[in-house]
Amino acid sequence: MTTTKRGIDLIQDSALNKATGYTAQERETLGLTGLVPDVTETLDLQLQRVLMQLSHKEKPIDQYVYLTNLLDHNETLFYKTIMSDPARFLPIVYDPTIGEACLKFGHIFRQPRGLYLSIEHRGRVKEILRNWPVKDIRFICVTDGGRILGLGDLGANGMGIPIGKLQLYTAAAGVPPKYLLPMYLDAGTNNEPYLADPLYLGLRRKRPPTENLYSFVDEFVDAVQEVFPKCCIHFEDWTGVDAVHLLQRYRDRYCVYNDDVQGTAGITLAGMINAAKIKCTQLKDETYLFLGAGSAGIGLANLLCSALVEQGLTLAQAQAKVHMFDVNGLLESTRTDLVDFQQPYAHPHAPTQSFVEAIRSIRPSTIIGVSTIGGAFDQAVVTAMAEINTRPIILALSNPTEHAECTAEQAYQWSDGRAIYAAGVQFPEVTWQGKTFQPGQANNFYIFPAVGMAIFATQASRVTDDMFIEAAKAVADQVPADLLAQGSLYPQQGNILETEIRTAARVAKLVFDTGLARVPRPDDYEAFIREQVYTPSYASLL
Repeated sequence: MTTTKRGIDLIQDSALNKATGYTAQERETLGLTGLVPDVTETLDLQLQRVLMQLSHKEKPIDQYVYLTNLLDHNETLFYKTIMSDPARFLPIVYDPTIGEACLKFGHIFRQPRGLYLSIEHRGRVKEILRNWPVKDIRFICVTDGGRILGLGDLGANGMGIPIGKLQLYTAAAGVPPKYLLPMYLDAGTNNEPYLADPLYLGLRRKRPPTENLYSFVDEFVDAVQEVFPKCCIHFEDWTGVDAVHLLQRYRDRYCVYNDDVQGTAGITLAGMINAAKIKCTQLKDETYLFLGAGSAGIGLANLLCSALVEQGLTLAQAQAKVHMFDVNGLLESTRTDLVDFQQPYAHPHAPTQSFVEAIRSIRPSTIIGVSTIGGAFDQAVVTAMAEINTRPIILALSNPTEHAECTAEQAYQWSDGRAIYAAGVQFPEVTWQGKTFQPGQANNFYIFPAVGMAIFATQASRVTDDMFIEAAKAVADQVPADLLAQGSLYPQQGNILETEIRTAARVAKLVFDTGLARVPRPDDYEAFIREQVYTPSYASLL
């Protein structure tokens, strides 16, 4: 690698900066002598300093701010740090710490990262996209901040999410960071405290009518096709209705996907596959009851039904196995308040607003929490599941931690140790009556970075649900028998890069098999993926 930058300009470029890692020749040739210490430190030695400095910061949010500052100054060292111990650092740069970071985003802000696209710039979107210095962008992760995690409308504070999501593309699956662009589509916010906060970073106006928002998103999506023709658009943390409808609007024409709809569905499906393995059943043998019928729940239900069809059921038979419960009670055929994408799961049933009553009448073998209501799976819920199932499957997927429907300890205790459990956040191991359980984390970062790497490597023209089903199967297949015996439904996070490389290889094969690839088919899919993987290291700049 060579560069025309010199001196301070080079030091201020986080993608090129080596800090104390420049060679003596680089310091002399590139005008750095005197501007950096007169040493040449290895990346490993620099990592030791980072770890030492982090050890003095006790709160995760302080560690998040430190690592964000490191990324702003030295991208290579940042990824060296994150990828050195994913199990330790992914919860800091993303969930659960990212929730607190978003709530405080305007207050902990240091410098901009990514693009901020305001609805007031309607008609100029192509011009603004071209302000980005990198011209070959392969992924844009974009949010309007409408529903951040389980925290609601955070407006511009939601920019922390696309920044964090794209860091996971690199840290978990090796997608080169130079091809990634986080974006906030600013259409205002209905969050009154933020509108009154002098440090809030977004438009100080209420959100527009849906048709106005969608026409602006149309302009954005169309502009991306011209400015970044190889780009895949990753929609993230839009409101539930918008998430589903925008995905439907673009998915058959452009390379787009929604992680809340498809990624959440994929990782949950992986957990269901392994839960069925533990029970020696198949997915089609189970009955499912969701608490929450928004974009995550519907996306999960739709992907699950596709997987059930693969196992021989008709779509109608698959949908009949899936029941949903929202803030107004069980989705059933007399409800008149349902939106179009909820209708397939509104089955004939007596109306009820009691989740426990729904469990007793439907008799599900699996309950899935995507409600964002902390503690919603209380003792009565778990006990009811344990009464009708020898091995009840309890998936408490809401995050951050305080929004989990129940903790791992509660699930195991209230089910007499019989629950098969996973959460959307990582809970510590639980020992109950002498047996140790390893609760798994149904975190999307097992899925979307691997799918992203497959898309990047194959230059896929579109993204399909089948890619997420294949990713779910690949992740499930990588959990060894000893972990399954301890109740863990997911691979260990410490080896996440290898897990995702293997997952990406399987998804890439599917992309080629379905004719969606825009590069020649390789002989060895895993070797093909490994050739694309980013490794944090310093290259010579001369």
